[in-house]
Amino acid sequence: MTNPYEILGVRRDGTDDQIKAAYRRRAKTTHPDSGGDPEAFARVQKAYELLLDPVRRKVFDDTGYDVELADPVDLQALIVIEKLVNQLTLDEREPGTFDPLAHMRNDLSEEMRKARFSKRELERHAARIEHHLERLEKRPATDILGSMLRSRIKAIAAAISETEARIKANERACEMLYDYIYEVDEIPEESEALVENDATPALRAKREERPLWVVPSAAQEG
Repeated sequence: MTNPYEILGVRRDGTDDQIKAAYRRRAKTTHPDSGGDPEAFARVQKAYELLLDPVRRKVFDDTGYDVELADPVDLQALIVIEKLVNQLTLDEREPGTFDPLAHMRNDLSEEMRKARFSKRELERHAARIEHHLERLEKRPATDILGSMLRSRIKAIAAAISETEARIKANERACEMLYDYIYEVDEIPEESEALVENDATPALRAKREERPLWVVPSAAQEG
């Protein structure tokens, strides 16, 4: 995430007047008419607009993100987390009786596992079609079959790119949730034996002092 305070060189508690003064200084050195870099000037302009907008500035101060300045992968990760938050909102279990973070992480892990499997399948389909295309030695002037096969390869390549983007978004969402810790109520000793078989992996891990969650690698899944 690009930091607008760093771009303009102002403190996080800087006033509007200080932000305007910092913008004028940065604009003089980055403006294209003064021999500056157009991209750098665009970043200065966006940072200035963000910090002068009280709503956007508060959102950035609270979350560290802004739609105009955020990396596309970060934005996709935020959408992923928003869906998980929607699920949590509809969960009617009492807070403290389960670990919602463990469920979020498990959902992300399962989504990545499925996406990686899907990517491998798509790659195998594309390779087979490529081999079929290579074996079409004699073709008519109007190569309908060859055109269809090439179109199918192109469509599969687009699907692979979309799947890779989904994997990256889920990985980034995992990173955003990694440092959170959720306090789960202690289970009474007399009840622990009864719920052991139904306990979530996160609860068992907590009792056994194992790491809460690790992002599975493609090698582990293969």
